[in-house]
Amino acid sequence: MTERIGFIGLGAMGKGMASNMQNKGFQLTVFDLDPAPVSVLVQLGATAAASVAELTEASDIVVTMLPGSPEVEVVVLGEGGVLAHGQDGMLLLDMSTVDPLTTDALGEKLGAAGMAVVDAPVGRLAQHANSGESLFMVGASDDDFARVRPLLEAMGTTIHHCGAVGSGMRTKLVNNYLAIVSCQMNAEVLTLLARFGLDLQTTLDVIHGTTATNGQLKINYATKVLTGDIEPGFAIDLAHKDLTLIVNAANQAKVPLPIAAAARESVSLARSTKFHSKDFSALLDHWCERAGVKAPRL
Repeated sequence: MTERIGFIGLGAMGKGMASNMQNKGFQLTVFDLDPAPVSVLVQLGATAAASVAELTEASDIVVTMLPGSPEVEVVVLGEGGVLAHGQDGMLLLDMSTVDPLTTDALGEKLGAAGMAVVDAPVGRLAQHANSGESLFMVGASDDDFARVRPLLEAMGTTIHHCGAVGSGMRTKLVNNYLAIVSCQMNAEVLTLLARFGLDLQTTLDVIHGTTATNGQLKINYATKVLTGDIEPGFAIDLAHKDLTLIVNAANQAKVPLPIAAAARESVSLARSTKFHSKDFSALLDHWCERAGVKAPRL
């Protein structure tokens, strides 16, 4: 029997993911507070739900792609939410980036009601969601992983089963710690380069020929800020949110992360400026502006 899929959250990432699922043969019921992306999915053949409750009652698997823990808790655990209207055997596939304790609570509360939970936070950026090339870090039982794998394959190209429920979210935080701190570090390095008056391409050639190189500098900077494109693939606001999740989760686990804490406060400065909604590689432009130097470009 073909499973009925509900998709809640059609933002910058969710709209592309849901569109790929619909275009690849899944029949979706969709819900979002913004009617515009709902209209796009309906034009592709999806069915619009008037509420989370209506969507849940029409679904065997409910997919959520929401901004953070508060939104997930309201949609899943709140009055009129997934827990209140789900049936025995239903599965929640949460792809949001949230506090790991939120994921743990979802697993416990839905599990007690006879429902399953899979956490599958997303790697890569909005353009990858649009092109069906996302990366997923999945926390699930073996059976539940097998159940959601066809959905993930419709939305992405790389799927890692990281362990039990909650392990996907914790893997995402480990990954994003390195990605965001690297982005902040690159911004400082290239601001220093600009102050020194060094040639950008020559210096990049040196860096990329040593162990100083990193993926943010080789991939994200090279295709975003250094070309003059700072429109968000992953916004500074979201980078700050994720660093907060990382620091809080580390505190709960009694793991000191002084570099993450310092990076969060540094990103807080950028978040208070006009750059807050821009791509996190625009940290370079923020720091160059503060230093009074022209931001380097390829």
